[in-house]
Amino acid sequence: MPIAAALPVSEQDRVRLRSWTRASGLRAGLAQRARIVLLAADGLPNAEIAARVGVSRPTVNLWRDRYRGGGMAALEDRPRPGRPRRVDQAQVMVETLTPPPAKLGVTHWSSRLLADQLGVGNATIARVWREWKLQPWRVQTFKFSTDPELEAKVRDVVGLYLNPPENAVVLSIDEKSQVQALDRTAPILPMRPGLPERQTHDYLRNGTTTLFAALEVATGRVVDACYPRHRHQEFLRFLKQVAKAYPRVRLHIVCDNYATHEHPAVKAWLARNPRIQLHFTPTSGSWLNLVEIFFGIITGQAIRRGTFGSVRDLITAIRAFIDGWNDRCQPFVWTKDADTILTKAKRKPTSDTRH
Repeated sequence: MPIAAALPVSEQDRVRLRSWTRASGLRAGLAQRARIVLLAADGLPNAEIAARVGVSRPTVNLWRDRYRGGGMAALEDRPRPGRPRRVDQAQVMVETLTPPPAKLGVTHWSSRLLADQLGVGNATIARVWREWKLQPWRVQTFKFSTDPELEAKVRDVVGLYLNPPENAVVLSIDEKSQVQALDRTAPILPMRPGLPERQTHDYLRNGTTTLFAALEVATGRVVDACYPRHRHQEFLRFLKQVAKAYPRVRLHIVCDNYATHEHPAVKAWLARNPRIQLHFTPTSGSWLNLVEIFFGIITGQAIRRGTFGSVRDLITAIRAFIDGWNDRCQPFVWTKDADTILTKAKRKPTSDTRH
């Protein structure tokens, strides 16, 4: 096969073209053109370039000629012919940010509803939304704590994470209630190449349990127990279990404001065991409790996709996961200081008007 004349490409352009072929966020068309030009610069025939890149020979000729005539700029898309855009993007944005009329009976716009309202195509609306990153179908939640002791509690808990007391153990305790023992109505189909694991949508409920867990912040180790209920009796029983697991050492325990945690019986037991001190997260601030992260992990890795014929099977799976977790656990590292958290957690005033 005869060797084609190499396309003259400067070293600077070669470096840029190679970066195009490696860039994951670049349009596929530009990466394809970059490969064509690089192969042409190496002197490969058009037929071989077409075979390697997966295009036709006229396409190879097109981009060789475009580069030869205009350099790197010529590889970019040219303006397409046709009538100019008629839609007013500002109007689309204003209408999108304005609630739909009550007569439509909807809470937010869809591209088709807004297109009918403005007399344009829904693809036009979708394009404007993409360009301006408008997503009427999405909603995010937020919550401000109304706890009058918000600042004091945040500084207390975060202080334990960032500067734990010497000769003491910091634990994060909570309960994951109503963990369901679910059994699928048909056997799970295993994962195969090109197919994920599959399971039936419907299931059978075989009871529930409550998982109590105490996460040691310094190591990630977990002490656990499963009880049928989550009253103050079970919480106190679990506290005694934790106290036995960490004998003769001061315990600083982070927990939330659940009523069972402040029951008179619990307070009486704590008064008799002064080496154990509870630190409460603020109202609506359970995200400060590090054990919540562990609950998310065990749910995703051991519970959500499991099948359990009974509560006993569920508890066995939970204990097996925690045994393995304790063999490979690592410290949970808190990174945000109290000032950073309080800046975001406090509700900002909506107006500074004085009457």
